[in-house]
Amino acid sequence: MPEEEFPLVQFTRERMDPVAELAAIREEHPVYPLKVPGGSTVWLVTRYEDVRAVLGDAERFSNDFGNVIAAGGSNQEDPGGLGFRDPPEHTRLRKLLTPEFTMRRLRRLEPRITAIVEEHLDALEAAGPPADLLKSFALPIPSLVVCELLGVPYDERAEFLRLSTDRFDFSAGPEASLQAVNDSMAYLTELVARERRDPGDGLLGRLIRDHGGEVGDRELASLADGLLTGGHDTSTSMLSLGTLWLLENPRELAAVRDGEDGHVSRVIEELLRYLTVVQVAFPRFAREDLVLAGQPIAKGEMVLCSLAAANRDPALGPDADRVDPTRERPTHLAFGHGIHHCVGAPLARMEMRIAFPALLRRFPGLRLSVPPEEVPFREIAIVYGVEALPVAW
Repeated sequence: MPEEEFPLVQFTRERMDPVAELAAIREEHPVYPLKVPGGSTVWLVTRYEDVRAVLGDAERFSNDFGNVIAAGGSNQEDPGGLGFRDPPEHTRLRKLLTPEFTMRRLRRLEPRITAIVEEHLDALEAAGPPADLLKSFALPIPSLVVCELLGVPYDERAEFLRLSTDRFDFSAGPEASLQAVNDSMAYLTELVARERRDPGDGLLGRLIRDHGGEVGDRELASLADGLLTGGHDTSTSMLSLGTLWLLENPRELAAVRDGEDGHVSRVIEELLRYLTVVQVAFPRFAREDLVLAGQPIAKGEMVLCSLAAANRDPALGPDADRVDPTRERPTHLAFGHGIHHCVGAPLARMEMRIAFPALLRRFPGLRLSVPPEEVPFREIAIVYGVEALPVAW
């Protein structure tokens, strides 16, 4: 296949499915050259085993943000966090966060997540149908869960919700979204400074008490921002897209509504694989000249791993384009793989395990209030989702 200039195939879908062109690339040219402005080549990796190999190989592939700056110009600001860090810096920072995401720690959050979900269901019921489930349910819950995690004071959560929502609202243009990111970082930096003076019981307070001398305020704010970025838009998309899929598949909807936790968890794992809302992983850069699946890649070239293509690879089973909670499959890549596997994955699973059954039990007659073809999807997105989810009951 010829090189494609200004490609978007890895960022587009047909409703919930990757576009057919992506499957063709995976079949015919699994390490596929994409031409980008300036004449350089980006390699799109699409097969499950190849994606897993790249994501699991921190020796030959770098995440360092300095590579992004070199590839795209020097006017980009380092976002901080874990996603654009290599060892040993990544190892140091992740070691701080990992204990906060054990199930023992997260169980302390479970009652508050349940309360947040129930409060929004109460508000939905009081307002009555119709409703936009994205705006009134899927969007606010992840933000408020991050508030609980970080220890954002109750009287500041409405403002935090506004900041975290605005940064993912691209309708006002990229400048407005960038301003919201800057405002959010300013708030988190100020919150860290307050926690430094008087540590609370949230994640920031515990990190300061346990590791205050090992991490600076900017690093802490960047870690908090990374948790917000990684845990808000992705969880919002999973809650909304997952609900839409369940509404269109009544048999599984009933199983999630009435089923035991074990079955609900299996459905969630299959939906994570099937929907793969994060369509591509953080870019990797070859640390040396190498060969991947027979394709030579030069030192410094960018590699993009298509998680959406990998998670639908027929190598995972003959029915990879169908949700089947009963089938045993290899581990999906929706949360990545290797040292950059999403640290917040257990929290995301907990949110979904609480939210889906609670929503369906509260509104057993939940349905779309528009024809399925009128549900608006994001047209081009790294994190895929719907623009609205109109429902009634």
